[in-house]
Amino acid sequence: KFPRSAVYNTPVRMSACSGVRSALGPWSVRAACGAVALLFCLPAPVAAQQTDENAFTAEEGHRLFRRYCISCHNDRLETAGFSLEGVLDHLDDAGIATEAEMWEKVVQKMRAATMPPSNRPQPSADERLAALHWLTSTLDAASETNPNPGRTEALRHLSRTEYRNAVRDLIALDIDAEALLPSDESGHGFDNVILGDLPPALLDRYVSAARRVSRLAVAGTSESVDSVVVRVPPDTTQEAHVPGLPVGTRGGIAISHTFPADGEYDIQIHLARNRSGNIGGLRDPRPHEMEVLLDRWPVASFTVQQPEERIDDGLLDANLKVRVAVTAGPRDLGVTFIQNASSILETERQPLQSHFNETRHPRLTPAVYQVTITGPYEAKGANDTPSRQRIFVCRPGAANPGDADGEATADAAETEACATEILSTLMRRAYRRPVAPADLETPMAFFREGRAAAGFDAGIERALSAVLMDPEFLFRVEVDASDAAPGTPYRVGDLELASRLSFFLWSSIPDDELLDAAERGVLSDPDELERQTRRMLTDPRSYNIASNFAGQWLQLRNLAAVSPNGRLFPDFDDNLRRAFREETERFVDSVLREDKGVTDLLQADYTFLNERLAKHYGIPGVYGTRFRRVELDENTRRGGLLRHGSILSVTSYATRTSPVIRGVWVLSNIFGAPPPPPLPNVPALEDAKVDPNLPLRERLASHRANPVCANCHRTIDPVGFALENYDALGRWRDHEGDNPTIDVSGALPGVGEFEGIDGLEAGLLVRPEMFAGTITEKLLTFALGRGVEHFDQPAIRQILRDTETDGYRLSSLILGIVRSAPFQMRRAES
Repeated sequence: KFPRSAVYNTPVRMSACSGVRSALGPWSVRAACGAVALLFCLPAPVAAQQTDENAFTAEEGHRLFRRYCISCHNDRLETAGFSLEGVLDHLDDAGIATEAEMWEKVVQKMRAATMPPSNRPQPSADERLAALHWLTSTLDAASETNPNPGRTEALRHLSRTEYRNAVRDLIALDIDAEALLPSDESGHGFDNVILGDLPPALLDRYVSAARRVSRLAVAGTSESVDSVVVRVPPDTTQEAHVPGLPVGTRGGIAISHTFPADGEYDIQIHLARNRSGNIGGLRDPRPHEMEVLLDRWPVASFTVQQPEERIDDGLLDANLKVRVAVTAGPRDLGVTFIQNASSILETERQPLQSHFNETRHPRLTPAVYQVTITGPYEAKGANDTPSRQRIFVCRPGAANPGDADGEATADAAETEACATEILSTLMRRAYRRPVAPADLETPMAFFREGRAAAGFDAGIERALSAVLMDPEFLFRVEVDASDAAPGTPYRVGDLELASRLSFFLWSSIPDDELLDAAERGVLSDPDELERQTRRMLTDPRSYNIASNFAGQWLQLRNLAAVSPNGRLFPDFDDNLRRAFREETERFVDSVLREDKGVTDLLQADYTFLNERLAKHYGIPGVYGTRFRRVELDENTRRGGLLRHGSILSVTSYATRTSPVIRGVWVLSNIFGAPPPPPLPNVPALEDAKVDPNLPLRERLASHRANPVCANCHRTIDPVGFALENYDALGRWRDHEGDNPTIDVSGALPGVGEFEGIDGLEAGLLVRPEMFAGTITEKLLTFALGRGVEHFDQPAIRQILRDTETDGYRLSSLILGIVRSAPFQMRRAES
């Protein structure tokens, strides 16, 4: 018996494709599965397209909604707080436009085929498609007549990521924003949404951050001595090479650190200990040679060896300290061990890849716990750093901007002129607009005060601190156009458009070329806007789409909190946690760089691996810590996002998988049909009351047996069950404990039943517009810094229509958002 698709009313059974696996490769099988499903589903939509667009009338709509919807969504029941009873009497163009918010909800449910529920009578495929076409056409026409681009907050402070990137692009300085600023509150899944308020605690942190950043950038002669502590995560295995350190070394840490001034600095190393306080990895008497490297050159070496009597391990690393002379600026500091001969390591049993827990998987060799950098002592200022090159575009009395020798001979006018030039250049970039003479008054006052106290550089340092504390740097400001009537839409100016574009693609301030185009008033020209967008997408800074946008959309940031049960998953460590995230980020970035369609995110014949991750996946032939693109074969069972360890681990519990969490994740972030939140006062499933020896599908059966939970879990659980071949860390398995082969049969709304991950991917690819629509909504939320509303849906549908012919390329979706009314317009305050 073949179930019938709720959308196309055609038989779909993805498991039928499994029989051709022996004849075709895995990717051919998946493509064939999708093609078979599409062939089944083609007749209904083609027929619908050939019908007269005006064939579906308001009377037919009235009958359809009365027949299939009103029994639940009436004034008496108001199922899910939603009633259609009052609006069906006004089912014309004007009535639909008036109740656009409600009808957009209807469209979303009908398109996803989640309404009517699968256990209720369903309209035919032709009826559903005709009703959808009629509703969306009416809503789109109303939106075109009365556009509503929405309204973001007039003032939104920079998120922590935006602040870090803005400082990097403004003064060529990489900072640790997590150490300087508190984390941001997330809204609609992104941390650049809820940014309107500036609590006093955050303001204090911005002030202290501005002072520290300006000191690091200018590299003055301050006599203050600071200490910076850099810790290695305690669950890091340090038995192999660490990226960024020389070949032939193992373990330790590579640190990119900005030294504030020329001078001497103390480097103190502490070794990792176990719970008893003893240093791990010293079970045998052989010595371990440690090196301290500065820009890959050795500056000190130590020998770590088990003492004859281990009375106090604190003495072993008490003297792991060295004072070195360092010039100001960014430097690569490394602390590592010389790799012992491989023949020695091969004689030891290494059943696990992780070695950090002395109880279950002890270290084989000593490891670094933290490095403390203290200084500068005998500071001498600085002459040439990337930040100073970026800041000092001139020097008073010097032919060369980097030469400070002429400052003493410069007169007051020349000094003021040079300071004005420096600050004007900085403020134009920091404030994202041209700078007027009045803007310079406050920074110049700080400059004069600092110069009088300690010289020209000190004056620039104080003025830079004032710029970094200015609301025009800390806030993204969008003021209503002076000629815009209250509540009416207007086009944002070119300067606001430049900021929107740069913070969307780079999470940072506009560069000089983008600012120049905005100041000349040509950025809003469609051709110029597209040219700038494409230029920015090719810039390395657009990796932000993978690291920042995808990191939040796919919930990769939650990997930091993933800590599976050590007894059940003894081979998990921070090395694997980091590898999970890097694989997914590089994979998403490759789709953007190679200009592929977003469906390639769901199904691909390649991924990015290093040796640690390849061993976890069981993929042979990958060696070393370097990540590289790996072409996959039939036996890997890897490829698209749903097969990544990152996704599979953040959607699991510490002790087991969770089909419910995985199902909700796929429906919300991939399919675009998020289930409603759980009803209040509904208790969670208690594992203690369920026989743990039962397969997980049977343990979760109570969800679908409980009438309160059944409606949602009837849709959620089958999606999650399809991923049950992957355990809580994303490893493939055919059995769950002592239970027989795992039942991975699943189902998807509007698609029907299928088997396992292959079937789920093929089912999603049957309806690529659902995934393309979901990622477009996520991108639009990220681009606008607000949640997507009902009045944004016509713009999203237009983007999907425009990009359908090129396979929904990720770059095309981004360009569609940039061209859209919500991105280029704003509604004036009422």
